[in-house]
Formats: sequence, C-alpha cells, structure tokens
Amino acid sequence: MSDGGDAATDRPVGLTGLGTYVPDEVLTGAEIADTSGIPESVVVEKMGMREKRVCPPDDDHVSDMCVAAGREALADARIEASALDLVLFHGSEYKDHVVWSAAADVCERLGADGAYAHESYTLCAGAPIAIRHTAAQLRVGDIDRALLVTASREEDLVDYEDDDASFMFNFGSGASATVLEADPATERTSAVVRESAAVTDGSFSRDVVMPAGGSRDPPTHDTVEAGAHSLTVPDPNDMKERLADVSAPAFLGVADDALAASGYERGDVDFLALTHMKRSFHEYLCAELGVDQSESYYLDDYGHVQSADQVLALCEGLDRDRVAAGDVVLFLAAGTGYTWAATVLEWTDDRPASSSSVPS
Repeated sequence: MSDGGDAATDRPVGLTGLGTYVPDEVLTGAEIADTSGIPESVVVEKMGMREKRVCPPDDDHVSDMCVAAGREALADARIEASALDLVLFHGSEYKDHVVWSAAADVCERLGADGAYAHESYTLCAGAPIAIRHTAAQLRVGDIDRALLVTASREEDLVDYEDDDASFMFNFGSGASATVLEADPATERTSAVVRESAAVTDGSFSRDVVMPAGGSRDPPTHDTVEAGAHSLTVPDPNDMKERLADVSAPAFLGVADDALAASGYERGDVDFLALTHMKRSFHEYLCAELGVDQSESYYLDDYGHVQSADQVLALCEGLDRDRVAAGDVVLFLAAGTGYTWAATVLEWTDDRPASSSSVPS
C-alpha cells in the first residue's frame, strides 16, 4: 500500500476480477403469484419475475456469499488476498448480525491480512458508488488493490401477503465481487474504470422501511407478533405517484453525466448493466439510452439482488458474448432513499465470465 506521502498521480484504475454467487434454492414467479394472489402473468411479465434465488434459513448468510464471490474474483484477477489493501462491503444492511461489520469478517476469512475493511451503504445504488469511491482512492495512490463485495438476502424480509410491499416481491438473494487495481498489467485488466455520477432525493428517505427493530421502535414480543419486522411501504400510492415524476429523469441524468465526464454520450453505450425493475421500465431506459435488448441482460431469472445486479448482468452478458474488447459498459442503479448512480467502464478483454455460479 502507498504511504500516502506522494502527490496525486491520477493513476489509471482497472477492473481485474469478477465473481458471483447465488444460492441453489429457487422461488418461481408462479409460486410468488400463488402466495400473493397476484396473477402469474403480472408477476412474470410485468414485474419481470420468472424465478429468483433464495437462501435457506441456516445457510448462505451475507458473509458466506461474499466470501464465495470474493474468492472467485480474486482467482479471476490472479492475485492473493494478502495483496489487498482494502476490502469494502457495499451490500445489504440486513446481515448475519445487527450492528456488525461484514467487511471485517470477509477480510479475515479471505486472509486479507494486509488490508483494512469498511462498509458503504447506498442500498441498491451501491455498486456504481462503491466503484467511484474506491477508484478515487486508487487514482491518488492511497491504496493499490481493493476487493469490493456485496450480498443480499433481503428476500427474508418480504411478506408476500402484504400488498403494500408488492414492489419488493422481486427481491432475490446472491452476491458479487470485483477487484479494482491501480495501473494493473494489461494482460490482467478486464476493463478501465472511467467516471461516475450520482444524485439523491431525500424526500423518499422514509418511504420504504422495516417498522420495528431500530431505535424508534425497538424489537419486542408485540412487534414480532404484529409482523413489524418485514419491509413495507407505509403509503405505496403516494410513493409511486411521486417517484413516477423523478425516477426516469434521475436515471437518465446520472447516465448522461457519467458518460459525458468519460468522453461519451448515449449512443456510445455498448452494454447496459441495470438494476432489476419492472420489464416496461427496463425497456424504456434501454430505448432512451440507445441500447438494444441484446446489449443488456434482463435479470428475470435472478430478480433484484440489491447492489449485485450490475455484476450479475455483466457476467451474463459476457457469457452470451454481448460484451467485447472496446465496448463501453454502463453500470446504472437506483436505491431507495432515493439515490441514482452510474459508472462507466471501458471493456478491454474478451475473456468470458469466470464464475461458474452464474447459471446459463
């Protein structure tokens, strides 16, 4: 690791490794429809949920999935964990334990003895922002190599009998990991990390909550019996109405800003790795960005795996030869709160995705 004493060098940052992990258990759109009472055609076609992966109660905890994805990313990058300077967790706040550092646990279990660990929370917008912050550290020489890990099993928190929570019925489980390095060897570089953009509209900060469990309403027998430990939307109609006016412009705004800062425009995007959302909105954003459906991957066999969505989509694109050397890849995401974020990558490698955990 750099001692931080040198002046800023603006070193190039490369993505050198990718890894993913998804649990074996599958929940289908038909099963969600049966439990929720929503027609199967709506779940599968409108909500975009053919199936998703879910975790068993006593296995595949957030830290376990991060470790599995992290090992694959390190193997793909062809480096040892001992070479890392940073392990960053940018996944779900719903982890193995409450008020606990998954980053430190993953760091220890991978053997990253020379690294420090910390966590970054932007919910489902986490991937572009984690890359942005880490790339900044790498560029100025604060660190040389970093592993970014994320995992989610927030599907545990979804009540399929709660109509107000229906927009969260797509929550799936899984993990992803990326290795970022400053000025890496060309033969080990999959992509060059370019610029990012993000924006937040905090007026949505209390629209999606788990009512009990925090300091405002600590857990008790009564809160458990009342079912107050599942995610819900206190006023779904109001949220939907307000979000409809701002979401598309915000998605497109951060995409435009990240592209412009990287020297590109919408027509230059060759592959879009996008947060899972209802099918019609996915198609709308693709059209606005000038991206053909074959230049993205719709995650209707994963659902929404929080900030793992972008790497899952990218790995599927690689496996299907939708990404090649010279392509401009756009990571585009949004997370409740509400934050929208984008990061641009310039793909330099024709290697296929390394992770055997991504089903074909």
